[in-house]
Amino acid sequence: MKRYCAVRIKCVGRKYYVRLSILTLTALLNLVSLAAYCQDGAAGVTNATDEVKKYFSIGIDLMYAVGAVLGLIGATKVYTKWNSGDQDTSKVASQWFGSCIFLVVVATILRGFFKVA
Repeated sequence: MKRYCAVRIKCVGRKYYVRLSILTLTALLNLVSLAAYCQDGAAGVTNATDEVKKYFSIGIDLMYAVGAVLGLIGATKVYTKWNSGDQDTSKVASQWFGSCIFLVVVATILRGFFKVA
């Protein structure tokens, strides 16, 4: 039984389909890269910078929120350990408090370092 590809090349197996699809994909990527070279580079970089700054500010606010939630969870865990009489209450308290402080300090340093309003 003989099979023929879409471009009338005699196929022995699927390797010609793979080669044809790779060739088509390569040609398409070359066309896309050619279109990218025709764009204004400075305006694109400025737009990208503005978008990243917008999402960066949202990310910093998210880090503050995660720090607050971790603080509440940590306070609850320390309270239950303290009421149950566990010996490692201070260790758990310092770990939870340290993680909250770390998130807040990292968010503050990132905001100051990248001068995000």
